[in-house]
Amino acid sequence: MELNTKQIMEILPHRAPFLLIDRIEELESGKRAVGRKAVTYNEPFFAGHFPQEPVMPGVLICEALAQTGAVALLSCEKYKGKLAFFGGINKARFRRKVVPGDVLRLETELVKIKGPVGVAKATAYVDDEICTEAELTFVVQ
Repeated sequence: MELNTKQIMEILPHRAPFLLIDRIEELESGKRAVGRKAVTYNEPFFAGHFPQEPVMPGVLICEALAQTGAVALLSCEKYKGKLAFFGGINKARFRRKVVPGDVLRLETELVKIKGPVGVAKATAYVDDEICTEAELTFVVQ
C-alpha cells in the first residue's frame, strides 16, 4: 500500500516544516513501512547546519525514521488517533552525510510492542548505501 503526503497527514499530526517524509511506498499496518524523503536545499535546517556545507542533522534522519514507523503503527485500528512519542534512540550509527539532492529511503520495522511501549529497527539509505541505523523506542499515548 502506498500513501501520499495528504494521506500521511491523516495518520500523523506532523506538519511542515516538521513532517519529514514525502510518501510511504510500502505499508504493512502494525508491522513495517518504507518511506521516502527527497532532501532539497530549501530545507529550513540547512540555513544553519551548515551554511558552507549543508548536512541533514542525524537527529532529523532519526525523526524521519520514527515518523515512518509511526505511520506503520498508527495506521492500525487499535492505535488510530493516538500519538507515538520517542522513548529512546539506541545503537544509532551515522555512516554517511545526507546532503541536498539525496533521496532517503526510510525503512522502519516494529519488532516489539508490549502495552504502550515498543521498539523498532530503523535503517535509512541513500541509493543502496546505509546512511543511518538505529533502534527506536516509542511510547503510545
